[in-house]
Amino acid sequence: MKNVNYEAEAAIIGIVLVDGSLYHDLVIQEVHFHENTHRLIFKAMENVIAQDSFIDLVTVTTELGHHITDIGGTDYLLKLAESIASTAALKHYETLVIDAYRLRQARKQALHFINEPTETGLSKLIQQLQHYQMTGMSQDEKTLTDYLIDITADMCMSQDTTENSRYLTSIQTLDDMTGGLQKGELFVVAARPSVGKTAFALQLATKHAEAGGTSFVFSLEMGTKQLLQRMISSHARINSQKWRNMVFSTEDYERALSAIGDISEWRLFIYDTLRTVTSIRSAIRQHIAAQAGNRHLVVIDYLQLMTPGDHYERRELEIGAITRELKQLAVELDIPIVLLSQLSRSVDKRQDKRPLMSDLRESGNIEQDADVVSFLYRDDYYDYASKHTGVMEMILAKQRNGPTGTIQMAFNKENGRFENIQV
Repeated sequence: MKNVNYEAEAAIIGIVLVDGSLYHDLVIQEVHFHENTHRLIFKAMENVIAQDSFIDLVTVTTELGHHITDIGGTDYLLKLAESIASTAALKHYETLVIDAYRLRQARKQALHFINEPTETGLSKLIQQLQHYQMTGMSQDEKTLTDYLIDITADMCMSQDTTENSRYLTSIQTLDDMTGGLQKGELFVVAARPSVGKTAFALQLATKHAEAGGTSFVFSLEMGTKQLLQRMISSHARINSQKWRNMVFSTEDYERALSAIGDISEWRLFIYDTLRTVTSIRSAIRQHIAAQAGNRHLVVIDYLQLMTPGDHYERRELEIGAITRELKQLAVELDIPIVLLSQLSRSVDKRQDKRPLMSDLRESGNIEQDADVVSFLYRDDYYDYASKHTGVMEMILAKQRNGPTGTIQMAFNKENGRFENIQV
């Protein structure tokens, strides 16, 4: 993208000289031109119109007066007019000139801020970048310049503002590798049954709600009451097995009641009956419409229990249709969606039981549609005498916009809580 477009500027001047009535179709202004010659000519055109006259070679030359020599004489005006084969591309040339102007101004302000970085200057810079982005024509689609200005504004934002645009997980190693959960992304977490994927997903949801965001949990396996019990256990650090016989210590009661008080204040919504993407989309949209501006996170537990809207011949095609719709939903609503998935039994038959992409059950298009595909693995799941008891590995097998690799987390199975491993 040029920040100076001489050819487009010249084309606009030439077209208006050929057909003066087209001046009234323009939204461009004198300030948008980079070349001083073109500024002088366009200013003369403005004056001609202000006098209720008609733009042509004679009226523009007359209005320029002694400035005619500054632009190269009448020969230059004739050259501009004669170079025009068609007036049809006027709007296109106008877009190019305005885009170049906006890019020049954005670059100028960014460089000024770099030379004199201050909090006041940062605020002013962001306001100016937003102003330049709105300058010119109204368009349904963003131009390349729009996106470049967006990127410039993002780079110049403060750390606090940047943190607010992503969803941190509280697991430092995961946040370091992924930057947190990203808006518009489908994040798949897959594991064998009882490894801890539901506990992990619930912690993502509760940490997000605890930080002031809005969390939606769509559970297709457990009821709401059971999920809340697990959340209370994790938040209050209570052994989840105590819910079976309901025998709690005095300290358990105190911590549980405190946790219940905290959870009651969160924007947390749990659904245990919705099984289609259509019904999930409808539920989320209702809340977003009522709570615009809140940071929304969706957790779905789990993929293989969902049902598609249409009928397919094979289950693999159904799963592919579901993941495709969920990715589209994440982009449409600009929210992260965490999708849990089962793994096939084939992983248990290998000597090294760390999951691979091929272990995704009824994988369909999971690998293609997901922005991140991760696997949870615990050595003590297969070996009770393991030296790595309480260590959960998360294998990032795919990350569309980042590195792959393995991170480690401390996992307390008794209360389903994940922590950073202390080095």
